[in-house]
Amino acid sequence: MLFLAGISACAVLLLICIFALLIECQKRKLVKEKKIFFQQNGGLLLYEQIRSKQVDTVRIFTKEELENATNNFDSSRELGRGGHGTVYKGILKDGRVVAIKRSKVMNMDQKDEFAQEMVILSQINHRNVVKLLGCCLEVEVPMLVYECIPNGTLFDLMHGKNRRLSISLDTRLKIAQESAEALAYLHSSASPPIVHGDVKSPNILLGDNHTAKVTDFGASRMLPTDEIQFMTMVQGTIGYLDPEYLQERQLTEKSDVYSFGVVLLELITMKFAIYSDSAGEKKNLASSFLLAMKENGLRFILDKNILEFETELLQEIAQLAKCCLSMRGEERPLMREVAERLRSIRSTWRVQLIQNPSRETECLLENSSHYDPSSTGQHGSLMALDLESGR
Repeated sequence: MLFLAGISACAVLLLICIFALLIECQKRKLVKEKKIFFQQNGGLLLYEQIRSKQVDTVRIFTKEELENATNNFDSSRELGRGGHGTVYKGILKDGRVVAIKRSKVMNMDQKDEFAQEMVILSQINHRNVVKLLGCCLEVEVPMLVYECIPNGTLFDLMHGKNRRLSISLDTRLKIAQESAEALAYLHSSASPPIVHGDVKSPNILLGDNHTAKVTDFGASRMLPTDEIQFMTMVQGTIGYLDPEYLQERQLTEKSDVYSFGVVLLELITMKFAIYSDSAGEKKNLASSFLLAMKENGLRFILDKNILEFETELLQEIAQLAKCCLSMRGEERPLMREVAERLRSIRSTWRVQLIQNPSRETECLLENSSHYDPSSTGQHGSLMALDLESGR
């Protein structure tokens, strides 16, 4: 009897040892896997950049930190889901609320460039670009950690379930101006210049006072010295894609200009980039708008809530959108020209509001506490932009 009990005890002990050994092997395998992913994703390069203080605004997070921050990526923490991945709301140990982007796939070419792109993106500092806080490299596809912007997207504001019945013209111009300034910064001030590659209303977040914040650089590219990026596979969103890019596979800063033109159309028509007409037929907003302009029927496509305002002002906005939507990239304005034009239009509109305080008074109440007259420029500073070049 004692002999059988001894055998049983030995068997149990052996099973425990085997189980513990399996757990230890699994742990070592996971540690080894994390190290491999970390190296593949350029972690050593990024770590050296951080140590040498070339990058001092980005932190490398562990997988466990982000799992804890998102309750193991629970579906209740989802902020949005798109073509490039899912964004989760995370709460770090220090109480900071962040947005964590968990991408779907990344090819080897992108992995080779990832760390260097992280270095460049970490140096972007513009009030209208969502700030990158860090990344996690010990997973197969790196995760990115951004500042969390609380008030949803421009798409939600215009088309979402809880959308407002009316958005003031000043708010629309403010969002357009700030988004244009962010893109102009990426094109002209970043080094090297950055093409966003997927400009659309869901990728413009809204902070307090409807402050625009451009986000989601999943399709972004650093421009080489010849300022053209040849693409083997088209990335972007139907309805916003530059037709020249679709045809020639050349991604340039003018591709962003076209996409921004579609966003500008959304703001003045309140229609989707691909919308259904009264007969239920799917229509391309850019095509419908250009046809309306050609047939002198702008008033039939504009949002009825802004039709009461100055025809000349609405024509200016429409002509700017038309320029952005030119089929040929070389005929489109630069983003900095678009931003300057929008500053001038908004400045003119605010002068009219001051002269006629009964008109759209609510927009002044929305934004007056944060309004800086210098931020909208002066009418006389309008750049020489040929509005007819978009025909």
